[in-house]
This record gives sequence, C-alpha cells and structure tokens, in this order.
Amino acid sequence: MNQPRLNQQISFIIEIDKLKDIFRQTFLMNGKRKENDAEHSWHIALMAVLLSEYATEKKLCIFRTVEMLLIHDLVEIDAGDTYVYDEDQIKDKREREMCAAERIFNLLPEDQAKAFRDLWEEYEEQKTPESKFALSLDVLQPLLHNYKTKGKAWKQHKVTSKLVMERANQIKEGSSILWGHAKKIISDAVKKGYLRK
Repeated sequence: MNQPRLNQQISFIIEIDKLKDIFRQTFLMNGKRKENDAEHSWHIALMAVLLSEYATEKKLCIFRTVEMLLIHDLVEIDAGDTYVYDEDQIKDKREREMCAAERIFNLLPEDQAKAFRDLWEEYEEQKTPESKFALSLDVLQPLLHNYKTKGKAWKQHKVTSKLVMERANQIKEGSSILWGHAKKIISDAVKKGYLRK
C-alpha cells in the first residue's frame, strides 16, 4: 500500500468535511434553517440519478454527472457560497473559486487532483451534456426549495420573477422537460405571491 497516497486522500476527506459548514441562502424545504453545501450536493446528485431520463442527451454518462455534482461546490470551502442574485459577490466569484480549486484539489495525489479539477472545470465551462444536465439540476433544486417554502429566501432578498426566470433559463440546455416544469413553478409562485413580478 502506498501510505503517502493514502495520507493525502485522508487529508482531503478531512478537509471536505468543512463543506458541511458552508451555508447557502436556500432554506430547507421545511423552512426551518438554511441548507449547507454538503446537503445541497447530495440532494442534486440523487436528483441526477432519479431524473436522468429527462436529460436532453439520452446517452448521458450519469456517473460522470453525479461525480460532477458531488465535487462542484467543494471550492466554496475557501470561496464561500455566492448567492446567485448578489451582483457584487458574482464579480469576483470566478477568481475566488479558481484559487480555492487550486488549493483544495491539490491536497489529493496528482492523478486524482487532475481528475477532480478537470471535472470541476467541465462543470464550469458548460460544454458537455453531463455539465449541462448537472447545471439544470443545480438551478432546479433551489427553485423547488423556494417554492416549497413559499418564497422565503426570495422574499428575504427581494428577488423578482424576472431574475428567477433568467437564472432558471439555464435549465433548458440540459433538459427541456425540466425547463417546462420550472416555468410552471415560477408562474405559480408569482400567482401565489411567493415571488414578486
């Protein structure tokens, strides 16, 4: 057994436990508290398995998509969660996340560091069917949370339906069926007063 390799992997495992302490602006569906990044990543990874039949690309590698979803927010250990509707935070998001990716993924042995970094970059670049479907789920999941909590986070941040629709528009690249469902949710949220026009 290659002990230095195992030591690096264990160090990485210990480091990524910090993801449980990165809280998002999205409330749990019961509305009791905000979800953390680890919960978010697990939830959308399972969504990928359940909803893969709705992906635009029928020959999608679901395992690759799940891997991507499990690692895509690890950079937030250093970079923090960037609220999608916060224009100031978004300005330096890429720079913060690139620095975080460099440090966090390089805790791993070289081959695994490269594999994880490549997966993260693939997600960020949005050029493959797997990355597009992964983003669809990453956008759909907080939409469902906001709807189930009667717009709790939307109201807190004074988010409008126009902003939500612009963000949700990204769903259609990965799944036209999930995009259609998202539009219905947004429309109903406006009708019920969960979301401002």
